[in-house]
Amino acid sequence: MLQRKSPRRRRRRVALTVVGAVAVATAVGWEPYVSPPVDQPTAADAIVVLGGAHDGREEFGLELAEDGYAPQVVFSDPYTARGVGSYGDPDYMSDLCNGTYDFTVTCFVPDPSTTRGEGREIRRLAEEQNWKHVLVVTFRPHVSRSRYILDKCWDGDLTVLASPTELPWWAWTWQYVYQTAGFARAVFEDC
Repeated sequence: MLQRKSPRRRRRRVALTVVGAVAVATAVGWEPYVSPPVDQPTAADAIVVLGGAHDGREEFGLELAEDGYAPQVVFSDPYTARGVGSYGDPDYMSDLCNGTYDFTVTCFVPDPSTTRGEGREIRRLAEEQNWKHVLVVTFRPHVSRSRYILDKCWDGDLTVLASPTELPWWAWTWQYVYQTAGFARAVFEDC
């Protein structure tokens, strides 16, 4: 005669399975999202700040230019095309793009409004302005994916930097999901 597993035993097995799955996902995503290889800044032709949350990346890009790493900063401004959206503040970007600096600052609207669109614009600007080396500023969970996508778009020298942004624990959960989905999509897309 077959014995049925008790509901308590079944719940325990489900709980252990969930804990195991979370542990595996955390381990697999640790390097690309939490501790990706981040480059050190070096002299470049331009600093390109990728769009996203206003998390200090814009200021970090400006600081790099003030420190003499490149003669120009180029901001990706996906907010103008879609309004405020979940991250963007068009007024903030307008102030950055129209500010007065001791170096050149320009902005562009990526098409599409993704890292792939930003990669296309980097390629276009590099061809137009004869760039050989670009510093790219994003935030830590996006470093690996942006490097992967931008390498598909442009064969110049990319130095990918992470802004000094600290994320709360719950944001890391979302970034694991979001960045993994973005990687999965990027695998099947060219630039």
